[in-house]
Amino acid sequence: MAIQGLRKIVESVRGFGRGITGRGFATTSVPAVDARVPSLGLALGGGFARGIVHVGVLKVLEQENVPIRFIAGTSVGALIGAAYCSGVSPAELEEIASKVRFRDLARWTLSRYGFATNFRMNGFLNRILKVKTFEELNVPLAITATDFVTGEGVVFRSGPLAEAVRASCAYPGVFLPVTVNGRLLVDGMLAHSLPTQPVREMGADRVIAVNLKTSWGTADGPRHIFDVIGQCFSIAQKMNCASSRQCADLVIEPDVTTYRYDDFEHSADLVRIGEEATRSALPEIRKWIEQEEEKVPAVGPSLAPAVSTTVSVPLRRCLP
Repeated sequence: MAIQGLRKIVESVRGFGRGITGRGFATTSVPAVDARVPSLGLALGGGFARGIVHVGVLKVLEQENVPIRFIAGTSVGALIGAAYCSGVSPAELEEIASKVRFRDLARWTLSRYGFATNFRMNGFLNRILKVKTFEELNVPLAITATDFVTGEGVVFRSGPLAEAVRASCAYPGVFLPVTVNGRLLVDGMLAHSLPTQPVREMGADRVIAVNLKTSWGTADGPRHIFDVIGQCFSIAQKMNCASSRQCADLVIEPDVTTYRYDDFEHSADLVRIGEEATRSALPEIRKWIEQEEEKVPAVGPSLAPAVSTTVSVPLRRCLP
């Protein structure tokens, strides 16, 4: 009993410390938030290995002290978003991306529900995540999935991270569905191909969306059944992406059309593409910051000098 009491005291002290710092156990340096800066949200779409471009996006935003207040992720965007929000730095993410392969995340299986299971992702996430639940994250995060039975979008914002990420990454027809809280879930891209609405609902004043410019198909035709499945969903995703784009104030579209969905070995190139695309978007992002700084008196730390631009990006609202 005495030992249990001591453990409770220790946990209370730790909880108090986390409450003061707002950092949990993680080590990522979150840029100081200026009261004059609009609340920026980041929506990370899917793309399997090609989604490694998200690492380049986060790398540039952090280097330029652009304070991201909210993140929402779908599929690989959920995985990278969870890692970053848990305290994994962009440099660490870049190193992880250089080593990760399909076998680290999934294994082939024989099932009437799919050809592979992403159960191995549990072990992978437990190794890289610096916290295990949404409540401990540095940056508020939303992860999307889709209810296979009803077709409804499911948005996780509390509870264990690993099972939410697994569900968001359960690409239908390839990976087995994942059961969470009694619901059979598949990839979030069916309901939220670009999770702009969830991040807007979290409280973001401005939403930056990262949507990969890509295609599963090639001029030579599909190589196998996975190319057929992937291209079908890619077509459907493009057709249904209009409302998600409407909910964003800025859409960054890294061009990864020359890369395959399983090109993990080209992680360095993919990170670079994400960096270049984000640097091209920086003038518009800084425009927002400049506009808000002119409206509100300075309170708290300042950001790096803004880059002047004449491009105006009006605030958008999600379609009903």
